[in-house]
Amino acid sequence: MNTFGQIFRLTSFGESHGRGIGGIIDGCPAGVVLDVEQIQAELARRKPGQSKITTQRQEPDQVEFLSGIFEGKTQGTPIAFAVWNKDQHSADYNDLKNIYRPSHADFTYMQKYGTRDHRGGGRSSARETIARVVAGAIAKQILDKAGVKIQAFVSQVGEVKLEKHYAELDLSQTESNIVRCPDAETAEKMIDRIMQAGNDKDTVGGVITGIVTGVPAGWGEPVFNKLHASLGFAMLGINAVKGFEYGSGFEGTKLSGSQHNDVFIQTENGIRTKTNHSGGIQGGISNGEDIYFRVAFKPIATLLKEQQTIDIDNNPTTINPKGRHDPCVLPRAVPIVEAMAALVLVDHYLLNKLNSI
Repeated sequence: MNTFGQIFRLTSFGESHGRGIGGIIDGCPAGVVLDVEQIQAELARRKPGQSKITTQRQEPDQVEFLSGIFEGKTQGTPIAFAVWNKDQHSADYNDLKNIYRPSHADFTYMQKYGTRDHRGGGRSSARETIARVVAGAIAKQILDKAGVKIQAFVSQVGEVKLEKHYAELDLSQTESNIVRCPDAETAEKMIDRIMQAGNDKDTVGGVITGIVTGVPAGWGEPVFNKLHASLGFAMLGINAVKGFEYGSGFEGTKLSGSQHNDVFIQTENGIRTKTNHSGGIQGGISNGEDIYFRVAFKPIATLLKEQQTIDIDNNPTTINPKGRHDPCVLPRAVPIVEAMAALVLVDHYLLNKLNSI
């Protein structure tokens, strides 16, 4: 399962400390005029070394397109691309070659494959998400022409939570600070919390909220490919994600049915709902309201402090990792969440066009 999507399909390849990360996109419609600078801008939002609260690994993450684009337009043929690794410190991982790091994929990869790339986690590294961001940036440009906008932001870091509803926020301010929270006061508290974790040689998790506007009623499938199920599948496939909810989510369980139901009303813009506890999706199909969801990220598993574990020979041992690691994944994960949402939505957009033929 290195391929994601049904019509608009991404196959990713590469390892954290290999020669590079890349992908092949198949099923992209022909004639799409691509803004390559915008794709690069999305990668810049994900890349390491961008602020004092991210890892200081210095990777330019420059994308190189190898096929499928001619004179700035997609050709309807496979789009191949690569981002070459430039700043690997593989020696930082030599002491971990025969050790299972707590809460990493080391043990499970060995059980599944009988071998693993210990350098930065190899294929299990979050560096693989580069391919998703490139493909998602292309999907975003297709969706933009259909009037669909995707915006994600950090809404919680540890116990620091943004209490305002997304409708109360100016989401254009998301990129105005290094933590990518659209509320300046809360952002400063989040930054302090991440800095505290870093100073303690520890890590902290949190929540990213995603908002999708402009999706018309009718996208999604009624049974096994429900729109919200596709979004959940995509988000839970991101490294370090531990939970997904959409609409009212778990908080909705506290309401009665009469409080939770979204009543239909007729407006000058057609049929709408008075409330949106459904999160823009009913029966697995979009209803024309905003789609909103929350994605929970665990604290990153790599701590720069001593921990107990075992080695590949089942002997107790300790580890004290070296290297350059994020104390919090959230700021760099915002474009990844947006990219995965875009891949889901462009797929359902194309599926819906097929269904309407």
